[in-house]
Amino acid sequence: MSATPAPYVRTRLSIMMFLQYAIWGAWLPILYPFLMGHRGFSLDQTGMCLMAGAVGALAGPFIAGQLADRSFATEKLLAVSHFVGAILVYFLAGADKFEVFLALSFIYGLVYAPTLALTNSISFANLPDRDRDFGPVRLWGTIGWIAAGIGVGQILLHYHNGSDAELNAGRAVAFQLSAAMGVVMALYCLTLPHTPPTKSASEKTAWLEGVKEIMKQPLVTLFLIAIPISMVHQFYFVYTSGFVTDIQKAANSEGADKFANAVNQVLGVGGGGLMTIGQMTELLVLFMIPFFAKSFSRKTLLLTGIAAYALRMALFAYMPTLPFVILGVALHGFCFGCFIFVAFMVVDENTSPDIRATAQNLFNLVIIGIGIIVGSLFATSVVGKYASEGMAAGKMDYVKLFSVPMYIAIGCFVLMLLLYPNKKKSAALPSAGA
Repeated sequence: MSATPAPYVRTRLSIMMFLQYAIWGAWLPILYPFLMGHRGFSLDQTGMCLMAGAVGALAGPFIAGQLADRSFATEKLLAVSHFVGAILVYFLAGADKFEVFLALSFIYGLVYAPTLALTNSISFANLPDRDRDFGPVRLWGTIGWIAAGIGVGQILLHYHNGSDAELNAGRAVAFQLSAAMGVVMALYCLTLPHTPPTKSASEKTAWLEGVKEIMKQPLVTLFLIAIPISMVHQFYFVYTSGFVTDIQKAANSEGADKFANAVNQVLGVGGGGLMTIGQMTELLVLFMIPFFAKSFSRKTLLLTGIAAYALRMALFAYMPTLPFVILGVALHGFCFGCFIFVAFMVVDENTSPDIRATAQNLFNLVIIGIGIIVGSLFATSVVGKYASEGMAAGKMDYVKLFSVPMYIAIGCFVLMLLLYPNKKKSAALPSAGA
């Protein structure tokens, strides 16, 4: 905890979170149909593009975490990263060659991925009470994601809602919107509370110290299980936009489904808007986390998140009608809030104050690095091909497709139940140092 909290710190950090996740939420949900439907990339090429952006998370602990923990103020590092990222994501909108899109995605990942953990660490460093304050602050990141997703969906509904080709081409606007918000975020970061590095006498290299600490329980189990859970998470973001678009079209094909029409009018088309329902439930879960954290063990919350992952995939596979698909999308709040969000809290409270930015980036390495790299290739080049065998071009057997991540999540649930330590709550450490 900071000795003297910065003025209006919760408000300032909330605006930061809004912009941070709006930048990402504008384009991530529509990336797969944009690449497959508009650019005409193959499943293998699409998987490689999805994977390339995640490579940036691998560099996070060794570059961004090291700089923030040892060399530069976190807010300045965030400003530079977002300005460069805005330029790169703008050019992604017009990159029509696979090699160009792949290279830009790789560089963008190097720049953007570490900022996810850095916004966590700057929050933990400046908030008066981590358990009480971080949930409501991070909640604004979810609101930003919702606003961006619905905004893109409405633009597509009103300006690109003709043929499939027109809809797919119109998704380029998501990258342009993201770039504009990236410039705003870069300027805004310069106004954030000054968060200088905390130098350690024990280890000059922050990531080495971080690796030592995550080799202990409960972090070692958490990190290992986070890899397959991240793969399951990637199935959701790779396929759900196209999947729900097909469901919306089928429900509204005869123009008689008033429910489907109402959903389209409110959330837009193209998949990304409907997917914001998951972020809406995420708002509720994040709001409740401070209360859940006092009543339930970290293990119980993590298990709840994993169970939600399994149930969501089951609904997609075996009950593919609009109401049940919406229910499956809504479970995203529990998936993210009870597993990924709580996991970041566990990482923060089980690591030393002087390496927390690096520890957050090490967990990012797992969640949006290793897990997404492996998950992207597995979801497209392996399971995607398996689920499309014998189907018409561009079509999937969704029972086959979503059953695979469902069983992976069930296996993770069993491992977490058996391996994660049973204790009420991890010992809280001061929320200091970025």
